[in-house]
Amino acid sequence: MTRFLTAGFIALVLVATPVAFWIRAEAERHALTNARDSTQRLADNVVGPLITTQLLAREPSALEFMDQQLAPWLTDGGLTRIKVWDENGRVVYSDVESLVGQDFEQEEWARLLLQGGPASVSLESQTGQENEFEADSGELVEVYVRSSSQGGAPMIFETYSSGEAVRREQHSVLMGMIAPMLLSLAVLQLVQLVPAIRLARRIQAHQATRNALLRCAIEASDQERRQIACELHDEVIQDLSGLAYALESEERRGPLSQRPVFIKARSMLQENIRTLRAMTSELYPPDLEKLGLKASIMRMETSFVERRIGFSVDIPDNLVLDRERAVLLFRVVREALVNATKHSCAQSVGIEIQQTNGYTQITVFDDGLGFNTNTSRQEDHFGLRILGDTIEQAGGDLDIRSSPGAGTTVTATFGRTVGRTSSPATTRESSPILRSTR
Repeated sequence: MTRFLTAGFIALVLVATPVAFWIRAEAERHALTNARDSTQRLADNVVGPLITTQLLAREPSALEFMDQQLAPWLTDGGLTRIKVWDENGRVVYSDVESLVGQDFEQEEWARLLLQGGPASVSLESQTGQENEFEADSGELVEVYVRSSSQGGAPMIFETYSSGEAVRREQHSVLMGMIAPMLLSLAVLQLVQLVPAIRLARRIQAHQATRNALLRCAIEASDQERRQIACELHDEVIQDLSGLAYALESEERRGPLSQRPVFIKARSMLQENIRTLRAMTSELYPPDLEKLGLKASIMRMETSFVERRIGFSVDIPDNLVLDRERAVLLFRVVREALVNATKHSCAQSVGIEIQQTNGYTQITVFDDGLGFNTNTSRQEDHFGLRILGDTIEQAGGDLDIRSSPGAGTTVTATFGRTVGRTSSPATTRESSPILRSTR
């Protein structure tokens, strides 16, 4: 849920930010459009009828009369500068008397405007040659509209006004729009939160069910192993032991010529009995819950000592393990050691268990022949494949590292509880042997 809320907040910011800039740009465009329209009305209704022949001739009375008529817009109407241009680029009127009569080069946009082109409006600082009196006024709204004199001559009516009004309108529109927008996005987030909570609860319920099934699977596997071990011990091994005693008796009473045959058969039978007893111990360790993981692992040492294989164990005494995790750790050890003895021709094997910050990691390594994890036949490591699936279902990770001549290292890592998907800060790449089963 924390991740969902964080993602929702990030999405809210990612959506709201460009929308806020868009609203701000639209507010500016709207304010500039209003300034252009009001300037056009001023040009059509007030300025145009006052552009007389006397004004064009720069008679003082005509200029003074124009000043009087436009004074309200310069004082209370928000305008800071007014200019009227003729088609030759001459200023025929301005509220700044020194500008009247000056000639400036006519640009292409001005010629298009005089020919009936669209009016223009902009918000910027003025730095042009004709703007010496507006250069220090900061941002100004500059509007150019087409007008006509009384005689019908085309004119350009230019006004400047403070950009603060546009910025205030921008801010007002933005504040008026951003609140309902954020509220709408927040409501959408809350609406999505309800099914998200339900989904999280369903996931937790399925996780609990999966954990319960995993425990049942482990218990069923243990029960099956226990049953097989008991049948081997109580039936097959007992019958073979009786047969070994019978062969020994026949060896003593039989003819001397057949005694070597009986000796060889009895030796083979006794070796098979020892192998079966080792298998029963590997199938189901005696009293794992009673003896503990370390003692159960140490019981395997005998078979390695008999094979003259070095056996080292580094297991802390204060391990905190539940039953499922202890069983899985023991299986990791058993499968890794079985592979070490059957395939690697190892001279020594080692087992290490570490437990830090709630994570349990077991490593089983050998100095055997090793193998190429990219080309190894998967049927040679069928037990590890099954074990890898089981560990993954328990929320752990099984990693196998090996190369020809460099031995093999099997590492299993579990989180705080079996069935809860956790991983340590340092992750490992899975071996191809296990990747194919996931």
